[in-house]
Amino acid sequence: MMRVHGRLSCLPPFGLMQIRSKRICTVMLTALLISNEALADIYKFIDSDGRIYYTDKPRNNLYKRIIRTRPVTYSKALPFMGVNKQRFADLIAEAANRHQVDVNLLHAVIQAESAYDATAISSAGAVGLMQLMPDTARRYGVVDRNNPIQNIDGGAHYLKDLLTLFDSNLNLAVAAYNAGENAVIRHNNTIPPYPETVNYVKTVLALYNRRS
Repeated sequence: MMRVHGRLSCLPPFGLMQIRSKRICTVMLTALLISNEALADIYKFIDSDGRIYYTDKPRNNLYKRIIRTRPVTYSKALPFMGVNKQRFADLIAEAANRHQVDVNLLHAVIQAESAYDATAISSAGAVGLMQLMPDTARRYGVVDRNNPIQNIDGGAHYLKDLLTLFDSNLNLAVAAYNAGENAVIRHNNTIPPYPETVNYVKTVLALYNRRS
């Protein structure tokens, strides 16, 4: 469970009103953190007075994302995962070779992110096989995030940069793919203590080791 220190206000998913009760907010946050069916990304902000805010609708870039959810269609894509995996295998292999990323790692990330569903869209606006956010897409020249070729290439390039940034440390690179590289850096180059990110790293590495 995440420990909350100082005064706390909570901006819940169903609105932007503040909940003054620390107990209520802590219970609500805990439910969001452990739920696999959360419907929105969750962001955290600590103001100058030590109040902590959680919301699915950040008001500015001072809010830091602590939970990134899977697309709502993830479970529906699972029965078709084998077929789609074969469908995109060549594109994945080409992108892995182009950016010098282990193809098994790329497969593991794609399976964890979208279950190989090229049409997947998360509630926060992440799109496609590798669930690219708009800023990441722009950073890597992805014009059409719905295009599997561009999506896989952009995601593979990002993953390669994360591996380079964190000296080929798989745990940190995968954590950064989920929570962002700045979150890893802010936590002194360790996996951020967000339950969703910790579970994501375990899932991706389990999938990777199974294929390796």
